[in-house]
Amino acid sequence: MGKENRRWKITVVGSGHVGASTAQLCAYKNLGDVVLIDIIEGVPQGKALDLNESAPIEGFDMRLTGTNDYADTKDSDIVVITAGLPRKPGMSREDLRDVNANIVKDVAEKVGAHSPNCFMIVVSNPVDTMTWVAMKYAKLAKNRIVGMAGVLDAARFRHFIAAELGVSHDDVHAMVLGLHGEDMVPLPTHTSVSGVPITELISAEKIKAMVERTRDGGAEIVKYLKTGSAYYAPGSSITQMVQSIVRDEKRVLPCPVFLEGEYGINGIFMGVPCVLGSSGVEKIIELKLGAEEKALMNKSAEGVKKSVAQLKV
Repeated sequence: MGKENRRWKITVVGSGHVGASTAQLCAYKNLGDVVLIDIIEGVPQGKALDLNESAPIEGFDMRLTGTNDYADTKDSDIVVITAGLPRKPGMSREDLRDVNANIVKDVAEKVGAHSPNCFMIVVSNPVDTMTWVAMKYAKLAKNRIVGMAGVLDAARFRHFIAAELGVSHDDVHAMVLGLHGEDMVPLPTHTSVSGVPITELISAEKIKAMVERTRDGGAEIVKYLKTGSAYYAPGSSITQMVQSIVRDEKRVLPCPVFLEGEYGINGIFMGVPCVLGSSGVEKIIELKLGAEEKALMNKSAEGVKKSVAQLKV
């Protein structure tokens, strides 16, 4: 996208915990100037000012702006949508669908009008469905929009593996496909510690337990917090994606992307490994799946298709 001679402009829509954590990490890593926008007056302005005042201590030179006006987001290079209701105990991601779909539609239309050439990362739940809504109403090309889910699920899986084995997180590599949450498709055969498959290091029973805990990772935190959902790990996951784009790292990351025949799936967003670089989704990687994994992927796909079909936007 050719940002050699100027800073990237990163807009974060929603200044709640996830949005603020994302803005903080993007600034601390000097990824670009950040615009924090929210419908609540004063909140994005206050959080942006607070973060700017941490710059002399943290040593970053990026500028943060808080606003309620989408005009301030004009010509953003990357837009992260975190706006929407968070889950509460007992709620599924699908329970949020219709409320958040209207919020995401409104945001996507405004973003599309002010930043038609942006790259968009959608975080709002249920993320696979919300990313479809955002693409439709922002009118973005499929390589310019992606959901955030697999990076978070893989990070949770990696943490549980590292804790079980007592090894560094850096040496654990994990891959998950499919929907975010209950229909996540874990790939233990593509998950390793310094190249050694976890199936050779951990019993099948313990792997199954870790997979279940990863699937329920968000709900476990919601249960503890009671009035909100996870935000530190989601913020880190979003920032890793932003960094891969800004610095053209071409990281292979599991993300919901728009599929047109890959994995035998058409017309929906699903979590699969893709290459993220300065031109967005540069490649979708198709892994060889076993019969059980294919069945789980197909189940996930049917879930997304049903969710999209039931949308009221």
